[in-house]
Amino acid sequence: MSPTRLTTILHRFAGQHILVVGDVMLDHFLWGKVNRISPEAPVPVVEIQRESSFPGGAANVARNLHALGSRATVLGCIGADAAGQQLCAELPDHNLVVDSTRPTTVKTRIVAHHQQIVRFDKEQIQPLTPALQRQLLKNFQAQLPRVAAVIFEDYGKGVLTQPLLNEMQRRARRAGKITTADPNSRHLLRYTGLTGITPNRAEAFAAAGLTNTPALDDVLADDPLLRCGERLLQRWKPENLLITLGEHGMCLFRRGQKPHHIPTVAQEVFDVSGAGDTAIATLTLALAAGANAVEAAEIANHAAGIVVGKLGTATCSPAELAQSVRRHRHR
Repeated sequence: MSPTRLTTILHRFAGQHILVVGDVMLDHFLWGKVNRISPEAPVPVVEIQRESSFPGGAANVARNLHALGSRATVLGCIGADAAGQQLCAELPDHNLVVDSTRPTTVKTRIVAHHQQIVRFDKEQIQPLTPALQRQLLKNFQAQLPRVAAVIFEDYGKGVLTQPLLNEMQRRARRAGKITTADPNSRHLLRYTGLTGITPNRAEAFAAAGLTNTPALDDVLADDPLLRCGERLLQRWKPENLLITLGEHGMCLFRRGQKPHHIPTVAQEVFDVSGAGDTAIATLTLALAAGANAVEAAEIANHAAGIVVGKLGTATCSPAELAQSVRRHRHR
């Protein structure tokens, strides 16, 4: 991709409005240091020095879109609690329904010396009530004419059910919108006919009903991965299937074309939290901005490589993307 072409795509980011539908949560971080082991049990004692919170899950996808310069509206569900109020305050554009019977999902991570020590989750996993599903669908329909693309972000917390997803997919396709999804291996939904879908390796093998195998350095010689990609193309019928592969980069599958491997550009990996959110956000935004599938996948790969080099659920900017592409263009 030439610098001129990249600049054109990045400049178009600001004109896009993306709708994100799925499980929202609050990512809570406790940062500290360890100087001793507890006398009560063989565990480290973390002396907390600071704490921070960020929108997580589908809300983190929206946060990434905002950081890239676009507008993003989030549809999801929160509890009637302080964490839900904090999410609303931190999201500039949302359509969140409130379920007073469940708490807002909060993931708390304790990090010491740049390493995550433990994570504990506060959540209640259950489908939305029929009344809340109807309200979410009403909000979805109201937003649909205003957006260029829809991202379905499933963390398996109960917002996306198969009937609701089917109806939203049908309406989005009928409206001619770009549609993408980030699936969840513990909550396998059927996605059909999307513009793009971005499972990681484990999610892809689970969705294909295949046993995951050790990854090969030569991605295009990884026969189990290639079979998995072909099966998902047949099963999900997406225009673009982008399987994220961690240190091995990403592999793009399209019907009637050879798989396209995109090597990782990550320099150092500090934290993979939220990297999948960054990938789906950037891929979708690039497609909405007029990038072709290979260009969008390459831009998403650069974005993921940037955020894993940061601590916490991070984002990247268009300037960082441009710098990363320039740095790796002649390698």
